[in-house]
Amino acid sequence: MGKNEFLTPKAIANRIKAKGLQKLRWYCQMCQKQCRDENGFKCHCMSESHQRQMQVFGQNPTRVVDGYSEEFETSFLEHMKRSHRFSRIAATVVYNEYIADRHHVHMNSTQWATLTEFIKHLGKLGKLKVEETPKGWFITYIDRDSETLFKEKLKSKRIKADIADEEKLEKEIQRQIERAEQTVVVAGPDNEAGEKDETKSRILEKNDGEGEIKIKMSLGKKNAEMIEKRESSRLLFDDEENSNGKRKREGETSNSNSTKNGSVLDEMMREEEKLKERSNRKDYWLFEGIIVKVMSKGLMGKGYYKQKGVVRKVIDRYLAEIEMLENKHLLRVDQEELETVLPQIGGLVKIVNGAYRGENAKLVAIDTDKFCAKVVIEKGIYDGRVLKAVEYEDICKLA
Repeated sequence: MGKNEFLTPKAIANRIKAKGLQKLRWYCQMCQKQCRDENGFKCHCMSESHQRQMQVFGQNPTRVVDGYSEEFETSFLEHMKRSHRFSRIAATVVYNEYIADRHHVHMNSTQWATLTEFIKHLGKLGKLKVEETPKGWFITYIDRDSETLFKEKLKSKRIKADIADEEKLEKEIQRQIERAEQTVVVAGPDNEAGEKDETKSRILEKNDGEGEIKIKMSLGKKNAEMIEKRESSRLLFDDEENSNGKRKREGETSNSNSTKNGSVLDEMMREEEKLKERSNRKDYWLFEGIIVKVMSKGLMGKGYYKQKGVVRKVIDRYLAEIEMLENKHLLRVDQEELETVLPQIGGLVKIVNGAYRGENAKLVAIDTDKFCAKVVIEKGIYDGRVLKAVEYEDICKLA
């Protein structure tokens, strides 16, 4: 067996060494050749093939460097888009993933000397969102595809349409309540006047009837005087009874009017609640600024299971970008793997679903038997309204 044949230990060791990444300074981009040490790189530079490639490079060096720079930038952004499209991640992590391919375009053949310079260049062009932190440079991919932009436009249109529908519904409900109050106010005095007229007519009928009795009866003087005394005393008692009856009827009518008014308003309020519940009950509940608990068992190994975080961004209604409270890491989690969090009594909550969706409220009490809470809405057109039984899933603690 020869010295450097295929299965000799030396040949196997050489292949193992050549398989992994080598030092960047010993790579020749023009020849696409990686050397293992300085001596090998020196020998390569003295070779005839390398000399020919350097002659080509010398004819137009700017064009060659610009071509490699453009290729490096395109492949780097393609890797970022494919692997970390919706994530905020360290620039060094992305770069290490990118150079894992042995045949990538190396940075020493581009116009950028360092990774920091390259990242700043992408940030100026608006292709990446660049942030400098104590832990290093962090980047986020800015998606500018035509399909993505079209989806964002449709999403913004849907949100505006939903807001317009909610405003129209609230205005219509307010008009109905005002109309009902006006009809109740107008109907009240008419009923009282009608009842007064009825009582007056009844009193007149009685007096007329009693007058007829007086006229028809003709007896002696003594008998007539006795009858007149009896009649006058009876009239006095009748007047007292009529006045008492009138007071009772007025009290009953006022009570009936008040109960009618209350029942009408109660019905209007119930109808309003039903309409709002139907229109505002959605299958998504994420809002920016609420604190949620991560319930994904797939993240248990990374230490995020049952940990709390603040929702910083909502993507397509169902996906949340969460900043963890402990280590400030950013995660993207679906709402099905999240859970609402309740504050202590007296804390602020956001109503995330149901009739009063989107309103801020104050937690007053918790009913652990019925799994519901009592809250008071703060600010807005429903300021001060008390909701006695709101389910745990419909409210969430505010950051």
